[in-house]
Amino acid sequence: MTLRIDISGLPPRSLRFAASPLAELTAMLHVLAEPGHHPKLACWAGDVWAGLRPELAERLREAEFLWRSSRADFLVPARPRPTLAEELDDVDRIDDETYVTAALVTTCGSNRVRFATPSPLTDGTARERALHLAQARGTLQEAFAERLLADPAAVRARVRHTLEQCAEAFFDATWARVVPQLTTDVRVKNDLLRHQGIAAALTSISGALTLTPDGHHIAVDKLQDHATTAHDTGITFLPSVFGRPHLVAIHAPGWPPVVQYPVTATNPPKPVTLETVTLRLEALAHPVRLRLLRTLARGPHTTGELAHAWELTPPEVSRHLAVLRRAGLLTTQRHGRYVRYSVNLTDLTALGADVLTAVLR
Repeated sequence: MTLRIDISGLPPRSLRFAASPLAELTAMLHVLAEPGHHPKLACWAGDVWAGLRPELAERLREAEFLWRSSRADFLVPARPRPTLAEELDDVDRIDDETYVTAALVTTCGSNRVRFATPSPLTDGTARERALHLAQARGTLQEAFAERLLADPAAVRARVRHTLEQCAEAFFDATWARVVPQLTTDVRVKNDLLRHQGIAAALTSISGALTLTPDGHHIAVDKLQDHATTAHDTGITFLPSVFGRPHLVAIHAPGWPPVVQYPVTATNPPKPVTLETVTLRLEALAHPVRLRLLRTLARGPHTTGELAHAWELTPPEVSRHLAVLRRAGLLTTQRHGRYVRYSVNLTDLTALGADVLTAVLR
C-alpha cells in the first residue's frame, strides 16, 4: 500500500526541508494523547501531564481528535515559519469551510474520513453524515463536531488559545532544546538534496520513502493506496524529534503535500521493511514451525533430531525450516555432514519493536 506523490518536472527548489514549530508541537500533543506509541518519551509525557493546569489538560482532551489518530492537515504546515505565532497566523487565514472539513476528517474517524464538496458546513446532508460519524466515535467527538459546525469561529479561537497555552506550559522550553537537532537535520538533508539528488535525500529520511525508477514519483509506505501531485505547490519535508516512529504524510486534495519524518538518529539501525515483518509473522503463524522454534530455543538441532523429537518426516521438517530461514529467524552452522539450526534471537526479540514500528508508521 503506497501513497504516490507526482513530482515529474518539479524543479529541485520546489522540494523543501525545513523545521516547523507548529508541526513539532502537534507531534508533542500526539505523544501526550498516545504515550503508548512512544515508550521512550513516556517520562517526558508523564512530567508534562503532571505539570499541566487542570483547565489546559481538559482543553487538550476535548480537541485531541485533531492530532491523536492522525493530524489535521492545517497543523502540519507546508510553509513553515520561524515562530509558532506566525504559523498560527497562517492557520487563521484558512477559510472556515476548509478548516472545518480538515478538522472533521480526523474527528469523525480514525482513518481520515473524507468529505466531498459541498462541505458539512454548508450542506445539510454532509452535516448529518459528519455528526453521525462523530457520534459513532464517541460523545466527546460528537460534542466537538457539534460545536465546530455551530460556531466555527469560536472553536477556531479556542483551539488557537489552547495551542498558545501549550507553548507557555511546555512547548517553548522543549522547542528550544530540540530546534538545534532539527536545524542540523535540515542542513544535512538539504546538502544531500543539492549534491546527491532527491533519491539520496529520501533514503536518508526513511526506508518507507523511495523514488520510483523513472524519477517521477515519491512512493510513501502508508496504510492505503492514494495519489497526489506536487506540481503546483512543491513538497515540504519536516523533521521531528517527537514524531518517531510515525511518518506523517499530508496529501488531501487542495493541500500541498507535506511529509513529517523522524529526525535522523545517531547510528540508526537499518529499518526493517513491512515485507520482512509480514514474512516473519507468517512464518510464526504455523503451529509446527512454532514448535520447532521452541525446540531450537533450547539449543541447536539437526533436521533429523527435530524430526525425531516431533515424530515428523525429515522432508516435512526441512520445508518448515526453509520458511523460517527465509524469514531470517534461524541461523545455521555446519559440522561435517550435519547442519545444526539455531534461533536468531536478535531478530526474533526485535520483532515486537519491528511490528510496532511498521504498524505505527
